[in-house]
Amino acid sequence: MKFLLPPGDDPTRELVRNWLREHPRPTGRELALAGYVAPHWPRPWGLDATPLVQLIIEDELRSAGIEMPDNPIGIGWAGPTILHAGTQEQKERYLLPLLSGEEIWCQLFSEPEAGSDLANLGTRARREGDSYIVNGRKIWTSYAHLASFGILLARTNVDLPKHKGITYLICPMDAPGVTVRPIKDMASLTNFNEVFLDDVIIPVENRVGEENEGWSLAKVTLANERVSLSREGALWGAGPTAADLVQIAKDKGGMTDVHLKQRLVQLYIEGEILEMIRQRMLNAAIKGIPPGPEASIRKALADKHGQDVMGLAKDMAGTAGMLSTVGPSGEVRSERGTNTAYSRAMFPPREEAKQWPEEFWAFGYLFAPALTIGGGTAEVQRNIIAERLLGLPRDIDPEIGKSWMEASRNRPSTRNF
Repeated sequence: MKFLLPPGDDPTRELVRNWLREHPRPTGRELALAGYVAPHWPRPWGLDATPLVQLIIEDELRSAGIEMPDNPIGIGWAGPTILHAGTQEQKERYLLPLLSGEEIWCQLFSEPEAGSDLANLGTRARREGDSYIVNGRKIWTSYAHLASFGILLARTNVDLPKHKGITYLICPMDAPGVTVRPIKDMASLTNFNEVFLDDVIIPVENRVGEENEGWSLAKVTLANERVSLSREGALWGAGPTAADLVQIAKDKGGMTDVHLKQRLVQLYIEGEILEMIRQRMLNAAIKGIPPGPEASIRKALADKHGQDVMGLAKDMAGTAGMLSTVGPSGEVRSERGTNTAYSRAMFPPREEAKQWPEEFWAFGYLFAPALTIGGGTAEVQRNIIAERLLGLPRDIDPEIGKSWMEASRNRPSTRNF
């Protein structure tokens, strides 16, 4: 079942290699102009590439050690939405600097009272002439402190049902009234931010799609069709795997603690199952089969698996695992601590990772709780699986449930005592 890419003499590989001979150290703009950043996008922004061609290009660039532009929100979510519903002027203004990484993007979706229930958002956008006046608060906004633009959902009509009356806007992050407040997490990172919008003026020309139809675009944003080789790492595809823990245990001469040994065996089995699901997803994409619930199944399993991998790594270190410079081997090999563990050097391609730095495991342990929250909570993924795969009914509407509970309390008891 192992997915195998075409051999080295494949014509697409030759095209990419020839281009790399002319651009041995390409810039982000050169990669974007060549269509290599998002090959599946239509020309001129991409190459209209099939899933197989996407994977070949990714494989060649990775083998050559090419660093791709780092703009996940822009390339993964904002760009596809602008392609889908943006004006020609918006495409020409935003897409190339977005692909090249010259302009970083963030996503202004989640709010304190509207996380998983995104349609319950409270940020308001009031139309005044050729502008919207926006007031509200967003939270858990990754990259807001670095971003030039944010994709913003705001309510423009409070009289429509909650999934209506939402408008999709492009918000300049340097606009007057935008305040970004970093949130430091327990891994000492400040990638998350709280964003305050106080009478922010956004031109109507920054609206994507029609007014009050932003919810349908939000679904486009969250359904990007990029196909990737991805990786097996325990932290959303990055970092080490359960197999790495097995190798560390072997290097230490085995494990004497039966309980830890059983946990390691279980995690190794889970890792193999997750790899099989990943291979199935790749094969389905190559065959043109529409994505099913496999992505939600894999995420629901992989996030908990990643937490367990990092938890076992700490336990394998024993009491020394309390230190931020000690990994599962129990040896102190660094004095850098977790603050530097987030650097890109900590996430080398899997085949290049000879040995994960010890401090990375401490960082991974502190970061792992976010796995079951970010990118769709574990509860949301299980709801998707229940509804789309098992055919179970949707969750009961909270208001209906509240009314039912009140009626039940007021209903006379029929018990016999």
